[in-house]
Amino acid sequence: MPSLLLATSFALLLAGLLVRFRRRSARLPLPPGPKKLPLVGNLFDIPSTFQWETYMQWSKIYNSDIIHLDVAGSPIIVLSSMEAVNDLLEKKSSIYSDRPRAAIMMELTGWDFLIGSFSVSPSLRSHRRLSHQGFEGTTAEPFHPREREATRELLHRFLDTPDAFMEHLHQMAGEIIMSTIYGIEVLRSDDPYITLGRKAMHEFSVTAVPGNFLVDSIPLLKHVPAWFPGAGFKRYAEECRILTRAMLETPFAEAKRRIAEGTAAHSFVAYGLRYVEEGESSAGQAHREKIVKGTAASMYAGGAGTTVSAIATFMLGILANPEAQKAAQREIDAVVGSGRLPDFTDEEALPHVAAIVMETLRWKNVAPFAVPHFLAVEDQYRGYRIPANSIILPNVWAILHDEAMYPDPYSFKPERFLLDGKLNPAVRSPEVAFGFGRRICPGKHLAASSIWIAVASILATFDISKAMEEDGRIIQPTYEYISGLICMPAPFRCSIKPRSQQAIELIQAGFVEDHEL
Repeated sequence: MPSLLLATSFALLLAGLLVRFRRRSARLPLPPGPKKLPLVGNLFDIPSTFQWETYMQWSKIYNSDIIHLDVAGSPIIVLSSMEAVNDLLEKKSSIYSDRPRAAIMMELTGWDFLIGSFSVSPSLRSHRRLSHQGFEGTTAEPFHPREREATRELLHRFLDTPDAFMEHLHQMAGEIIMSTIYGIEVLRSDDPYITLGRKAMHEFSVTAVPGNFLVDSIPLLKHVPAWFPGAGFKRYAEECRILTRAMLETPFAEAKRRIAEGTAAHSFVAYGLRYVEEGESSAGQAHREKIVKGTAASMYAGGAGTTVSAIATFMLGILANPEAQKAAQREIDAVVGSGRLPDFTDEEALPHVAAIVMETLRWKNVAPFAVPHFLAVEDQYRGYRIPANSIILPNVWAILHDEAMYPDPYSFKPERFLLDGKLNPAVRSPEVAFGFGRRICPGKHLAASSIWIAVASILATFDISKAMEEDGRIIQPTYEYISGLICMPAPFRCSIKPRSQQAIELIQAGFVEDHEL
């Protein structure tokens, strides 16, 4: 009887504490943010493009690195500092690592295979385990030769038709992705796999930005028929879904065909399908094959557009700061010499090149928003109430343009990462461009190495400068970007000229060597 009384007393005490906690939590204010309208909240406050810049401005207006928005009843919490990101997404990753289920992306346009959008589940762990085994750390090194080869192809195309440099960047990125992921060699500029990937990723970049589609805040709208007035998003989604599923299925089927024929090169899919063979039953093997297919398509989606945007941004940065190019070229000439192209073994000895890559990722970061996180339960932070079912939006743009860490943040200054000719550890690396916490991009090493070898090789062989009109007037770049989850520089012109006759010969020799292998 005493034990029963004790247990009852403890239960009542616990219940009382929970009630007090809930009451106290309910009394806590929400983080600051723009004034909400009834029912729609901040729906009409959110701009349709470059939302990260507006959110950063709101953080300044409300003097808070954490702000609260309401979009038709769906709470959004925007984090605009590394402190807030670390406190929530890192230290509390057990409750902040989930993903929102965006209706437009996951259900209507068919991106339900994308690892980055998975909720925390055994399926996520299976996909991430495979992606980490295939690409994490030093296991990406087997793909270095393909990255070198694609970069040499890029240099040769720059030599032949420099004005088409953006097409050449898309070709290079496509070659690396298709080869390393699927073992498919692509040599034509109009290759159907590259074209398919570009189209699919363009639409993904539009649909994945939180707030772009009302259906994400009001999921019931997904049941509206496509013919209904105002349901243009349904018709748009159906068109996108065709591209999305083709991107998932088409290259994977070709990779399987080549593997079956015994003609496939080393690739992520070849590695993954060996993993499939461990399945004990046909059902188990089918499930594992689905994991390989989805993981491969996720890598395909994550690598192509981001690599193009980063290298194009590097070129824009050089136009803004020509001295950075000269400093890196002096370093390359001293370390590498003029008799060969830079290689991955030179990376540690080329801090100026590393600084340029870091500033490229910081200055006009490819993905101004990290992929949104999701908080299923209510939480508290700094005296604020974080509502359950909140979309947590890390504003990478604001973090990488923090004036306290990066003075003069809107200028391209690779030297900010250097001290006495070496990388300065006191300046925070822009690695947040690859995500946060448990959901960091598993293919970041492959992406980083592709960007580095391209930047180093271009600097070693070409001078990039502002283009000129026929009458000699300099064409000033606008430095404008196309808004999206993955931001791409708007079309711009520049001059790309070989540094010397020796550089031309080096490019031609490397091109011939690769085609003789």
